[in-house]
Amino acid sequence: MPAKRHVRGVGAKEQRQYEHILKSAKKSGRYKGREKEVAARTVLKEHSAEGHPKGR
Repeated sequence: MPAKRHVRGVGAKEQRQYEHILKSAKKSGRYKGREKEVAARTVLKEHSAEGHPKGR
């Protein structure tokens, strides 16, 4: 069974990063109702900054 994917086009490391950011945001009460969006945007921003092509 394939692993649950939260952010499309990124690898396992970025998936773990997403989970960590999401958990931290929920715990601290930041970004009420937008935790998933902020976590995904942060992961994709880092992914792009590392020079990865889109979707990989």
